[in-house]
Amino acid sequence: MPMEDWFLTRSERGNPASDLPTWTEGNQCEPLVHGATYFADLVHTVAALEKGDHLFFTDWRGDPDERLLPDGPTVADLFAGAAERGVVVKGLMWRSHLDKLQYSEEENRHLGDDVEAAGGEVLLDQRVRRGGSHHQKLVVVRRPGGDVAYAGGIDLCHSRRDDASHLGDPQPIAMAKAYGPRPPWHDVQLKLRGPVVDVLDRVFRERWDDPMPLDIQNPLAYVRDRLSHADLEADPLPPRAPAAEAVGPHAVQVLRTYPTVRPRYPFAPDGERTVARGYVKAIRRARRLIYLEDQYLWSTEVAQLFAQALRDNPDLHLVAVVPRHPDLDGRLALPPNQVGRELALRLCQEAAPDRVHVFDLENHEGTPVYVHAKVCVIDDVWASVGSDNFNRRSWTHDSELSCAVLDTTLDTRAPADPAGLGDGARVYARDLRLRLMAEHLDSEEAPVEAAAAVDAMVASAEALEAWHVSGRRGPRPPGRLRPHSPERLPLRTRLWALPLYRLIYDPDGRPLRHRLSGTF
Repeated sequence: MPMEDWFLTRSERGNPASDLPTWTEGNQCEPLVHGATYFADLVHTVAALEKGDHLFFTDWRGDPDERLLPDGPTVADLFAGAAERGVVVKGLMWRSHLDKLQYSEEENRHLGDDVEAAGGEVLLDQRVRRGGSHHQKLVVVRRPGGDVAYAGGIDLCHSRRDDASHLGDPQPIAMAKAYGPRPPWHDVQLKLRGPVVDVLDRVFRERWDDPMPLDIQNPLAYVRDRLSHADLEADPLPPRAPAAEAVGPHAVQVLRTYPTVRPRYPFAPDGERTVARGYVKAIRRARRLIYLEDQYLWSTEVAQLFAQALRDNPDLHLVAVVPRHPDLDGRLALPPNQVGRELALRLCQEAAPDRVHVFDLENHEGTPVYVHAKVCVIDDVWASVGSDNFNRRSWTHDSELSCAVLDTTLDTRAPADPAGLGDGARVYARDLRLRLMAEHLDSEEAPVEAAAAVDAMVASAEALEAWHVSGRRGPRPPGRLRPHSPERLPLRTRLWALPLYRLIYDPDGRPLRHRLSGTF
């Protein structure tokens, strides 16, 4: 299977200013399902670092007091402890908005203060498009013989340390009332080893070395930082460590989103939209099954891509696992969230009403599970895990980071070539899909064949829904899936919610020529 059948070529990436490799081979990728799994692995890795090793991280939100294990350490303890041992600790945290607006400016600032007091350096970064954010969640560790990176959807903050029981993090954040006082949370992060770690090291360094002032978009923040003597200048990074040798069978393509901004990013002067372009190329090759888990499946531009694939391929099924409710309540916040998803799902269902299957999750106590994962598996061949959601904001406006994986190891379980294109199913992609499906089904394993897997999910969701409708009579059926039915808003609400959704919740960061042509 030629890699370029699925991966973007150098010219298709469309950002000649960046010297990132088109893709790397010889990697080992391990999906870490659930925040508790990721946090435990991160503690083990960072605790082993010694003087002169490198620890770089970027994040959307970081809570210094978040316990990574039940008895600690906290995020601040782990990273500050590494800095005290002489590890080179450097971090880029999105500056964020005020805590009063349910964001995390103070938490991000406090994490940076704790790490800097121990000898590290953490910068609050507002080099974003107006109304945008740095949404990448990345940790890069460089040490002789032990290079590793973590990338995906999990922030180093409250509410993320949940496990397969989905009873929630003991340190929760406030969310919509439907999720209860301790919101259950479903998420995925990748652990990566091999040459791709050097690529992710470069991703961090490009942003770190950007000469644009850190808070150019926020004059009030600039004055506040000056008065408080905040660190506004990035110190030089140590030289890059040699690239790691091949350790596994996985080819990885690093995909990113950067918007067009002024002043321009030197590493993406016209922005970068390889996340969008990578999905466009892969989805057009789908023939049997697109399986995705996503927090925000709500953009019509993205939905049109799925709808066209469904129309072009009569055997193709789309399975989506999404949150039952938006994360926030409120008369102004809720309708724009609802209207976007309603429009997107309707586009897909109109294209193939019997081949679009949308579910949400609940734990065994009946509390909805907030789906924060950003996962896509296509025909058990190509699989992506990242920080990006299936919306226009993630594909054009915020900074995002995703890793698409092609395994060179063929999977011999039938069907050996589900799409019929000669690519053959691959172990990594198939195992990831089956692992996620099995958890949602409360089963040790899920059906391998696409149609059988879809039927199992539909039957499980319908049985649990019928149990709820009956007043929960009798034993609760196994499974965590419920059919997802977005609420249709009245016309008077749609008239104001739709413009607000498109301008604020799902803005467009593309250059004008791409907006006009409908391309990325």
